[in-house]
Amino acid sequence: MLVGGITLLSAVIAAVLCACTGAFGSLTWLWMLPVGFLGAFLALLVLAVLFLWILSLLVDRSVPQEHDSLFYRRVTGIYIQAIVTLVRLRIRTQGLEKTPQSGRFLLVCNHLSNADPAILLHCFPKSQLAFISKRENANLFIVGRVMHKLMCQNVNRENDREAMKTILKCIQLLRDDEVSVAVFPEGYIYPDLKLHHFRSGVFKIAQRTKVPIVVCTLKNTPQIFENLPRLKPTEVELHLLEVIAPEDYEGMTTVALGQRIYEAMAADLGPELVSEEKA
Repeated sequence: MLVGGITLLSAVIAAVLCACTGAFGSLTWLWMLPVGFLGAFLALLVLAVLFLWILSLLVDRSVPQEHDSLFYRRVTGIYIQAIVTLVRLRIRTQGLEKTPQSGRFLLVCNHLSNADPAILLHCFPKSQLAFISKRENANLFIVGRVMHKLMCQNVNRENDREAMKTILKCIQLLRDDEVSVAVFPEGYIYPDLKLHHFRSGVFKIAQRTKVPIVVCTLKNTPQIFENLPRLKPTEVELHLLEVIAPEDYEGMTTVALGQRIYEAMAADLGPELVSEEKA
């Protein structure tokens, strides 16, 4: 939508420029039209980024966000779609038809790169995902402020007591029907890009709220950043493996539940993408 609008407007601006300068009366338009289009496209792209930056400046992170902002969520979706188009990202999905169409859920996924949340937001546009994110991400340019409006919850991964406060907040969000919660149970992006053991405490979110657990895997998202400087397209895979109903994990410990989900992810990713350490 955004890229299409910028492209159309850039073409109009280039055509008007050629008409106003009389370029169509000679062969000058052969170079003026593409140069005008490129200049207009880049200028409008910069304006689009400036607009998002201004929107982010309106966010006061010192004020707790009590409700999901549908406006910021819509804007986020539009900009993510633009990024997907501009970086020539091709997302191959499998199993998305299993996504719960009503009610909230806990989404769990392996973690490969900083692009993972954007991919999930793009593929689950109606699910109102709020991510559990490391607290350092709150200071990211533009992104940190937008995350605040989308009800994302910062977590201190080095302090179990503080991390439990984040889990309790996510439990409240699900009980209040505010958002669905997404989490990367590994807790970190590991250098070997393989699936590592889980921090099982995150599964308390599902156990205490009795919501379905949506189990996903991602492949190849780090390649996005490698291909971008070379202007190469990137193929990414997102698989929704299963939706575990509350009655299917009733009575299970968080460790046992984490082990079940780990094994499902490991089977889908294949042994070459799974760490040798145990879950």
